Amino acid sequence: MLILIINSGSSSLKYQVRDTNDDSVLTEGLIERIGESEVTDHAQALDQVDQKLTRVLGERALDAVGHRVVHGGERFGEPVLINNEITRAIERLNPLAPLHNPANVLGIRAITKKWPKLPQVAVFDTAFHKTMPEHAWRYAIPDQLYRTYGIRRYGFHGTSHEFVSRHAAKLLGVGASDFNGIVAHLGNGASITAVSGGKSIDTSMGFTPLEGLVMGTRSGDIDPSILIFLAREGYSTDDLDQLLNRDSGLKGMAGNNDMRSTEEAAADGDEQAAIALAVASYRLAKYIGAYHVAVGGAQALVFTAGIGENSWQFRQSVVERLGALGISLDDAANRKKSNEPREISTEESAFPVLVIPTDEEAAIAEATAAVIGEQNNQ
Repeated sequence: MLILIINSGSSSLKYQVRDTNDDSVLTEGLIERIGESEVTDHAQALDQVDQKLTRVLGERALDAVGHRVVHGGERFGEPVLINNEITRAIERLNPLAPLHNPANVLGIRAITKKWPKLPQVAVFDTAFHKTMPEHAWRYAIPDQLYRTYGIRRYGFHGTSHEFVSRHAAKLLGVGASDFNGIVAHLGNGASITAVSGGKSIDTSMGFTPLEGLVMGTRSGDIDPSILIFLAREGYSTDDLDQLLNRDSGLKGMAGNNDMRSTEEAAADGDEQAAIALAVASYRLAKYIGAYHVAVGGAQALVFTAGIGENSWQFRQSVVERLGALGISLDDAANRKKSNEPREISTEESAFPVLVIPTDEEAAIAEATAAVIGEQNNQ
């Protein structure tokens, strides 16, 4: 199948076309600054995509479109064929992901308008975490808040965590449903997931992608009383949102949300950069220890995404804190640059430490093809 993968943002549209027969990428691109003079809306952005596809694909036609949708709420636990009712259901989840779901819906509606007969599939970032037990997704707040507003832990980056878990199991020579491990998705946004029997049983992100690890611009875990204190000091809700989502994390501590720049600054003697890296690696190490317990003893610790795949320094700083678990890195293997799945731990390590490159577009294409295939067989 030829699958067009769409990741629609409020002012951007990232796309890729994959042939699921051989998992090849035929074309990809990113259209930015949607809403400005040159590209007024997502429909016009798709016109540009269509021109590119015509040049690349020639007479070949798309079979389906797969959309990355950030929030699936409690309803969506697996990829689903999109129709008008599904689109409206995704739209009703906008309050849970105001920065993401409205943009995802814009992409869906733009495709529907341009290619009304082309099947579309929604693949949800939250879906992999639907298997979390209630004791993991509950907050210790009045039940009415959950019943009324859906306030609970949902988790994100699920498409990546599921993809990486399957490939880690393959590298270890075990079935996907037999994999017990810890997957750390580390990019500008970062999360860690405890995987037991191939399923998510806990994850660091919660009601929103703000909870959990120290990220590029997000604070991660924070005492909620700080927000009450700052509100009393005159901070508005918009101020607090800006503070915690865009001005905190590495940016707030070190002045830069880029991990490579922060590491370079720390190496040059910047004390604030060094502290920021220490806070981030310590936070991650604490979660790894907790999730090792949660899965009943991990078969592997897996690093993925931009930082997880490329920063040997950060991987080292994290694993150095995990001596009590008996794991250790092979320095040469850890420093080696590669785009391939690999083991970077020593032979003496209590369990393997792996680097598995993530490929969310491949996962979305695969899920889309599966849904369309099932639909065609009915």
